[in-house]
Amino acid sequence: MAERLRHDEGAYYYYDLHPTEEDLMGETEDHSTLVYYLRGVLSMLFAGQRSRLYYNLNFYQTAYRKEYPVAPDIAVIKGVEVGRVRSWRVGKTGPAPHVVIEIASEETWSIDLQEKPIKYAAMGVEEYFAYDPNEPVLRRDGRRLFGWRLDRASRSMHALPLDSEGRLWSMHLESFLVPDDADLRLYDSTEHLRLTQDEAQALQTETQKQRADAEAEARRAEKQRADALAEKLRSLGIDPDQITPPHP
Repeated sequence: MAERLRHDEGAYYYYDLHPTEEDLMGETEDHSTLVYYLRGVLSMLFAGQRSRLYYNLNFYQTAYRKEYPVAPDIAVIKGVEVGRVRSWRVGKTGPAPHVVIEIASEETWSIDLQEKPIKYAAMGVEEYFAYDPNEPVLRRDGRRLFGWRLDRASRSMHALPLDSEGRLWSMHLESFLVPDDADLRLYDSTEHLRLTQDEAQALQTETQKQRADAEAEARRAEKQRADALAEKLRSLGIDPDQITPPHP
């Protein structure tokens, strides 16, 4: 359900306290797993920046207390320092999300592709992406990833074509969105995978281990060379311990 947080306007919207149809649907394991993973990636991506990441937060556009909200699986709002909120009224609490990501289910897939682009355009969302993590894929053509970008002049969303590798580029995330079966991966412009904090720490630990292993192997190799040289000198009747190293 939508986040139950302090409301910054001092009043409640009806659906801040009552479930929407989406709230009652529940989530599949694929859905919840992917949202959790993307939360980690985006938290790492925007760490230290003025931005807010929201998950299933109710977004409104008017002061009407029974307005039916939209609650994106993931919403990214850049350049803000808004505190904890119960819901978000566009234009009052802050701007519209710069990026919205919806993770599809069988019940919501047609809405995500047909109705949500119109709703998010009206709200002023600048980039909208929808992804299908389900097995089997919900669409007959097997496509998992869809994206739209706002045309401010017409206040409408324009569909984004996949590139030759089946990816979409997000300007605001500065990342390629890349389908990976049940997962949606983000890569930077140099095609390096964007990581969660846990993944980054694991990579750092593994890199440090590999460096330590390499240094230990170099020391072993150096000792083997020294031992081999000492053995060669002994075979020639020379005591290697009696050899005085040259002065530097």
